[in-house]
Amino acid sequence: MCNPIASIQPQESESADAFAARLIEIGNNAATALMISVGHRTGLFETLETMPSSSCEEVAASAGLNQRYVREWLAAMAVSGIVVYDPVRQTYRLPQEHAAFLTRAAAPDNLAVLMQYIAVLGSVEDEIVECFERGGGVPYSKFERFHEVMAEDSGQVVETMLLEQVLPLVPGLTRKLETGIDVLDVGCGSGRAMIQLAETFPRSRFVGYDFSEEAIGRAQAGAAEKGLLNIRFEVRDVTTLPEDECYDLVTTFDAIHDQAKPAQVLSAIRSALRPDGLYLMQDIAGSSRLEGNFDHPIAPLLYTISCMHCMTVSLAAGGEGLGTLWGEELALSMLDEARFGPVEVHQLAGDIQNSYYVSSPAA
Repeated sequence: MCNPIASIQPQESESADAFAARLIEIGNNAATALMISVGHRTGLFETLETMPSSSCEEVAASAGLNQRYVREWLAAMAVSGIVVYDPVRQTYRLPQEHAAFLTRAAAPDNLAVLMQYIAVLGSVEDEIVECFERGGGVPYSKFERFHEVMAEDSGQVVETMLLEQVLPLVPGLTRKLETGIDVLDVGCGSGRAMIQLAETFPRSRFVGYDFSEEAIGRAQAGAAEKGLLNIRFEVRDVTTLPEDECYDLVTTFDAIHDQAKPAQVLSAIRSALRPDGLYLMQDIAGSSRLEGNFDHPIAPLLYTISCMHCMTVSLAAGGEGLGTLWGEELALSMLDEARFGPVEVHQLAGDIQNSYYVSSPAA
């Protein structure tokens, strides 16, 4: 029987009218999220940031976009309180305090990136509903833009913080990379983190594995564009790795919880590390217990992404379906079972999504 956890669900005491009002607010917020996603993808927030209070015609002309669509979008942004509307002059303005969370220049604080998940996940709603009835999952191939959005989301956090905040979590790691070590990224996706490292540390050697041909194609193109010779990307099932004790550093960025066989992947990573090697795992911050996530600032979004992507793609591959919020408790238990030594868990200021786990192979 489900435990209602009544003591931590204050909405249970809401009146019927208050709850109805809350549902209307949720609908409005979801609609606003879609419009914020459109504003991000079209560059309208960047356009507005550079302009004084301007008419619809001026905004559309500056952005190079269709005026009728821009007018409707601006109306949605105005009634949502995202932009400020002057009814006398019929002009629109994006306040700087809003631009600080809506433009690409604001990364890693650009929350407009997150809003893209609503449309991406909505595109597979029919398939998810079928899974509720028959079980199973929805494969990666059904998510047309997920890799693109995921790369942008994780990229603006990991890439922005990688050199100055993530690497310093391990004393001496930056110096080792400068001298030259062997690095593997498991579940590398579009490879943006590894490309950044390969460009920064030309004496080190980098490898990225992912089972997605689309993602590896993006990674290979990105490396080729920069002319990098110290990095390679391959399509590979990462439950078994071809190298034993070949790497000084193995990384995973937001990858383990998506795996069909996460325990096997962790064991393979442990085997791929040299005895004095290091494993750096970035994954979603949260608890393995539902009651531990009620205060998480984006828990509803993370559980939704879990149901409609992370869990379902794992189940589609015959996997365990850990889900996005598999949590720190389970992560530590699985690292121990994979024979990693003591684990340090870190959070970084300004990163509400992720935890960073640092460990080495147990003796």
